[in-house]
Amino acid sequence: MKDNRDKSSHILNASSNLLGLCFVVLTSLKLLNIAHKTVIDELTTVATILFMTSCILSFLSIRGNRNSGKFEAIADFFFLGGLGLLFVTTLLFSFNFIT
Repeated sequence: MKDNRDKSSHILNASSNLLGLCFVVLTSLKLLNIAHKTVIDELTTVATILFMTSCILSFLSIRGNRNSGKFEAIADFFFLGGLGLLFVTTLLFSFNFIT
């Protein structure tokens, strides 16, 4: 059980930091009035949802009930999904596939 809580705390920390980064990106796009010209805000919104789900599930895993292992595995899946989505968005933006 202790290993689950150790891993979940790392998932919670990393996903909450990346959630904050997504909020900064979304806010920047809105303030610069370029959100309607690009799909970056839609992709970042999906990443935000994935990271928020990961935060909630990893928190529930840390709380320690009988489903904590299941919550941790699902939180890990959502975290990797959000991380992968941000990576793909960054690559597409870097190579000018999305503007």
